[in-house]
Amino acid sequence: MMHWSSLGEFLAMGGYAAYVWGSVVMTALLLGSEQLLLARRRRMILAVPRPAAEFGEAEGE
Repeated sequence: MMHWSSLGEFLAMGGYAAYVWGSVVMTALLLGSEQLLLARRRRMILAVPRPAAEFGEAEGE
């Protein structure tokens, strides 16, 4: 288990701060962009009108 005596030591991550915090930032950016892309795709799909047959209505009714 790791114990840090100060916030500075925690942020330095034992000399691996660039790798650790870079990975954290990259993961957050990728997860955020995934959410934005999914929301945009959902809006695009919902904006396209669907034929009446897809709503379960029979033709000729």
